[in-house]
Amino acid sequence: MTSQQLIAERTSQLNGGRGFIGLRTKFVVFFSMILILTCSALSLYFIETRRASMTEELNRLGSILLTSLVNNGRFRYGALIAEDRATLQQFTESLIAVEEVVYVVIRGTDGMILAQQNKLVRESLGSLTFTQERRFYPEERIAQELYRSPVHAPVMTAVELSQDKILVPTTPLSVWSQFFSPLRDNLYDFALPVMRRPAFEVSPAPLPFEFDESADQRRERDGQPVQGVVQIGISDAQTKRALFEIMRHVLGLTLLIIVAGIVGAHILTSRITIPLRSLATTARQLAEGGTPPALPYTTRDEVGQLTGIFNVMTAALQERNVAITNNLETIRRQIGQLTSIHQTSAAISSTLDLHQLMDTVLQLLMANLGLSRMMLMLKHEDRHIAYVARVAGVDPEIADAAKTLRITFHDDDTLLAELLIHAKPVLAPDINAVSHRMHPAILELARRIGVVSFVCVPLQSHNRILGFISGDRGPQSCTTEDLDILSTIAGHVATALDNARAYEHLARLTENLEHSIEERTRELSVANERLQDHDRRRTMFISVASHELRTPMTVIRSFADNMLDGVAGALTDRQSIYLERIQHNLNRLTRIINQLLDWSRLDLKKEELHLEPLFIKDLTAAVIETLRSMADEKRIALTLETPDYLPMVMGDRDKIEQILWNLVVNAIKFTQPDGSVMIFLAALPAGFVQICVADTGCGIPHTHLHKVFDEFSKVPSVFPGSQGAQLGLFITKSFVTMQKGTIWVTSEEQKGTKFYFTLPVAPLQPGGSSSSAQEPSRT
Repeated sequence: MTSQQLIAERTSQLNGGRGFIGLRTKFVVFFSMILILTCSALSLYFIETRRASMTEELNRLGSILLTSLVNNGRFRYGALIAEDRATLQQFTESLIAVEEVVYVVIRGTDGMILAQQNKLVRESLGSLTFTQERRFYPEERIAQELYRSPVHAPVMTAVELSQDKILVPTTPLSVWSQFFSPLRDNLYDFALPVMRRPAFEVSPAPLPFEFDESADQRRERDGQPVQGVVQIGISDAQTKRALFEIMRHVLGLTLLIIVAGIVGAHILTSRITIPLRSLATTARQLAEGGTPPALPYTTRDEVGQLTGIFNVMTAALQERNVAITNNLETIRRQIGQLTSIHQTSAAISSTLDLHQLMDTVLQLLMANLGLSRMMLMLKHEDRHIAYVARVAGVDPEIADAAKTLRITFHDDDTLLAELLIHAKPVLAPDINAVSHRMHPAILELARRIGVVSFVCVPLQSHNRILGFISGDRGPQSCTTEDLDILSTIAGHVATALDNARAYEHLARLTENLEHSIEERTRELSVANERLQDHDRRRTMFISVASHELRTPMTVIRSFADNMLDGVAGALTDRQSIYLERIQHNLNRLTRIINQLLDWSRLDLKKEELHLEPLFIKDLTAAVIETLRSMADEKRIALTLETPDYLPMVMGDRDKIEQILWNLVVNAIKFTQPDGSVMIFLAALPAGFVQICVADTGCGIPHTHLHKVFDEFSKVPSVFPGSQGAQLGLFITKSFVTMQKGTIWVTSEEQKGTKFYFTLPVAPLQPGGSSSSAQEPSRT
């Protein structure tokens, strides 16, 4: 779907919707709602303010009438206290003459009604008006409350008719109803007690010499402060009528303002929406590809300015559409060229075969760039010689003839020098114009295939010129556009050719290297077989020689022991010394032979383990007792320290005894007389038992600690005569490692050496735990 079709479809979708609300309607409704709410709120506020003001004036009227009457001395003393009913009647008539006053009730000291008067009223749903001849008075409860709790200000109480036709205080529901019913007539009862003394009268201070009788008389006189209660009923009917008249005028004015505002909003929005609709129609035509006329505008406001700007925009868009249409073909052609370049680059990057690459490059360029014939000429790596590598778009005979060309070039004015020495591209719109700069062989080839115009671009990679690529369009002339596109892709072609050459060279080197590696591997295999055979022969020789040496050594030991025991007669001191030296060296030779035998078995991997749960304390104690005589000869203290409880270890009894024997013997050998050798046993939380053999000997230099466990290692010692074949520690480490343990050493020169090794704890035994097994105590 084209862009024009897509725009037309979206425009039809917008036009097809008929259920939307117009901008004018929205604006008018919104403005009307704001206007109605504002006017209504202001009207209600004004009415409520007037109602509150009128109610306040009614309250003030009742308070003034009662206060004036109660504070009247003639009423207080001449009428109320004297209970002069005629005078009281005059006061009630004067009060009832007030238009808002409905009734007047005057009560004496004991609460008895002294005078009362009421206007003619009628009852209508709780309201009071003045037509029917029926009289209503408030209930006595209101006055009784003032007798009990006298006040100095009038008490206003809203009253209503009860079912018994008595004026009683209104309930809270009635107050709520009166608040929301401003047109209903309400009746308010104003009551004020008449005190013996007026509220504003100042009492004289009592004399200090006043008799007690005067004080008693004053207390008796002040015992009844309330002399009576005056109640008047005031109706707000007159006030409501005035309020109703105000409401009628206010509502009329509000409706007039609302109607005027709605009409004005409608007219104002029409001046906005009509031009906007014209703009929308013109924009729709423009989106559909039409050429709408310019819109007229008669106003200078924002709408008129928008219309003018829209006309300018429409003209600019039309001009731009024309420019886009003119450039569209050029853009499509360039996109096609870039696509061709991308495809060519991807194709030449996908192979490292030089011959396939050259064929692929020429065919792709001819197909994508519209060239008729192409030629790839490469430069010799070491000499100034150029040769035709590939020719495409010509007969096979001509291609084969071109491949035989070998051209020597120099730094002169020829095209080959421009391309292969100075790396400059060449564009020849007419071959006759540059024929004098072309090599005769190349010129003859070009005329033979009918070239009239050509373009050449050098191939350069890593600052090295590999050759050049050329092409022509048959009878058409080549342009700078062909030169630019071919120059753009020449870098990729050069890189691909360079990589293919390097790959071909690497393949040749790899092939030669493989032959060399195969030959060397065969030689190493033969040498390795010889070394393995020699190693087996050496191991077998050591094993046989060690066994064969034991027989004469046994005979020599027997004769030496017999001579030391005096079997051959008495010996001189010198003879005894010589025999003891023979015996000592026989023991040393025996140890060396045993070590060689153990080493040969380890080397042949013939050592076998016989694992079983063992008490390491018993084994250690047995080894110590065996070597105690050897330690006593050098006055060396040999001790064992172990906790009361040790777990059993899993190991080979013989191997563990040999490990302990080698470590303890070494400690005795390299410890000076009067020194000490200590063996410590301890259980580790990781499931191992640790054995430590510590001595106070000469120690091992720090630089040689890392190689004490190597076979045939030479470690300097102050006792060189005590060193054997240097295999004991290697065999010891091998035995420890075979039993899944570890061994290490720490040492300080002239202070001593400590050898540590660990053995795994035996697994749990039925009916008990190896970690809690108690070893039998030995003495």
